[in-house]
Amino acid sequence: MVLVKNISVIIPAHNERENLIVLIPRLITISKGFNVEIIIALSAESHDIDSKDFRSKQVSLITCANKGRAVQMNQAAKTALGDILVFLHADVLPPISFFKNIQETISSGMDAGFFSYKFNTDNFWLKINAHFTKTDGIFTGGGDQCLFIKKCVFETLGAFDEDQVLMEDFEFFKRMKKAKMPYTIVNNDLIVSARKYHNNSYVKVNFCNLLMVVLFKCGYKPEKLKTLYDRLLKTA
Repeated sequence: MVLVKNISVIIPAHNERENLIVLIPRLITISKGFNVEIIIALSAESHDIDSKDFRSKQVSLITCANKGRAVQMNQAAKTALGDILVFLHADVLPPISFFKNIQETISSGMDAGFFSYKFNTDNFWLKINAHFTKTDGIFTGGGDQCLFIKKCVFETLGAFDEDQVLMEDFEFFKRMKKAKMPYTIVNNDLIVSARKYHNNSYVKVNFCNLLMVVLFKCGYKPEKLKTLYDRLLKTA
């Protein structure tokens, strides 16, 4: 059995104040009994939040000079003190047993893991989408599933590819599988924001997601993928 000493939660954010003021207090509450630090990795353009918003020694903010979620997460990972790195999106809420699940998964011999999730809506079609996060499939490894991984394994694999301006999570998962790193999916749902679907449509978002994965697997250039994605979907 592997002893998990410290956990570092890394949250890449770009003007996410509304979500962070809900997420951070929840993380602090459910982390009681665990050694957890929370690192908010802000984009250079973030301007709506600062350290005064979170009066906790558990929470630190860093601002990244360069653009990109991969850059933000890598910079935070370098400063992280934890044995386990947890990459959590700002608009995703973890379950109460979040840290217990992570600790038990790593202690069981896994190098990494993901969580299943559900959306913060009762929409029937989004319930179908969420169902597919419970098992391995074409969309496994997406950022909303919250990758947690041993820091030593993350570093061995070379961290996130900063050239991947959209699909950094899938590209990293591809390397994980190639290296045959043992991982599992924890079936204890995160709660994911459905804002992308509200701003667009179910059909359009699903089509775009599938298109991005297929083009990524076909070797489409990262910059072109991001340009196409931004053209197809409203992301704000």
